[in-house]
Amino acid sequence: MGKFSKSILAGIVGTIVMSLFIVLGAMMGMPKMSPPDMLSIMLGISLAIGWVMHFMIGITFAVSYSYLFAPKAKINNIYLKGAIFGIAAFIVAQIALGILGAILPMPPQEGSMVLVIAGSAMGHIVFGIAVALSAGHMLTTESNS
Repeated sequence: MGKFSKSILAGIVGTIVMSLFIVLGAMMGMPKMSPPDMLSIMLGISLAIGWVMHFMIGITFAVSYSYLFAPKAKINNIYLKGAIFGIAAFIVAQIALGILGAILPMPPQEGSMVLVIAGSAMGHIVFGIAVALSAGHMLTTESNS
C-alpha cells in the first residue's frame, strides 16, 4: 500500500475517532455537535452526503498531514505533532465555517458557544493525534520495509 492510500486510511481512522469523540462528549454534557448535520443543513444536501463530505474533509486533512505537515514539522513526539496538526485543522475549519457562514445560513448551535468552540478544538486535536498515529505508524512501517 502506497503513501497516498495509507494517508486516505489515516483520514478515515481520524474521522471515525473524532466522530466518536464528539458523540461521547455530548453524552458527558458537552453541547451536541454534528459536522455532517451542519454540512447537510448549510448546503441543503442529504445527511448521507453530509457524512460523505465529513469523511472527504478528514481524508483531505490527512493527506495534507502526510505530504505537507509531517515532513516539515521538526517534532519528534508523534502525539505533540498530531495535537499541533489538530489545532491547525481546527483553525482552518473555523475560517472555512466563517466564510461559509457569511454566504449560507448557519444552523443554530446548542449550548454555550464557549463549550462548542472548546469541544470542536478538542475534537480536532483528537483527530490530529489519530491521524498522526495512523499515518505516522503506516508511513514509518513503509519506510522500514
